Amino acid sequence: MSAQSGLSPETIAFIVEQEQDARRAFRLLRETRTISASGTLFIAVRIPGEDKIITFNYLGLWADDPDAPQTAVIDFDGNSYWHNKPGGAARYAKLFRTHEGVQAVSHVHTPHLGAYSQAHAKLPLLYVPNRRFRFTSELPVYINRRQPEVDFILDSIGADREVPGIVEANGGATVWSWKGLRDLVNNIVLLEEGAQFQILSQALGGSQPFGPGVLEQQWKMGKLVPPDASVSDDGTIQYATAVAAE
Repeated sequence: MSAQSGLSPETIAFIVEQEQDARRAFRLLRETRTISASGTLFIAVRIPGEDKIITFNYLGLWADDPDAPQTAVIDFDGNSYWHNKPGGAARYAKLFRTHEGVQAVSHVHTPHLGAYSQAHAKLPLLYVPNRRFRFTSELPVYINRRQPEVDFILDSIGADREVPGIVEANGGATVWSWKGLRDLVNNIVLLEEGAQFQILSQALGGSQPFGPGVLEQQWKMGKLVPPDASVSDDGTIQYATAVAAE
């Protein structure tokens, strides 16, 4: 990277670190068959303390090294700081600009989230790992493409700050993280896994609502509620003290 890039040594070191994680993520998602064979996948990561994002594009079937990401850096206005084009991830700059806490986002095509997308169906989060760290009960589905996808995402976060992603009708899914690239990849894997299990369960009558005590157990494991709180089976929380409720 040349000195004319406008990127500090600290920023370049962060980019190199994230690029290594992106390489591992691409391999993990491919080897676990989380991504579909055509390989539609890109990831964008916020650069700490700057109005810039790194984008990593998966090059897919014909790449000599399929784990090597195509890396680019842009600011929130679309100005480039890297020699590669940012690809589709540039359209999420508004998400990063609007929500300072969002650290990473990915658009990805996976087989079972893709099945929900083809059905124009919201994804109920009935797989317990997808509820352990959030109160959100479903992923919304983005159908009307006359509204930009990023605006639909912003509306979805406005309605439920903990929602981790959306299903894109007739496409794949877009997933984000408030923690970073590794947490983002974990979210993708678990959402796809939950969608897979829920589809497989159709042969046995379909996914059922959570049984008694499941939400209380999961939310206490995920530290969403304190150990002395009680959670009803419909998700209503009763805190032990008024102070805890605040």
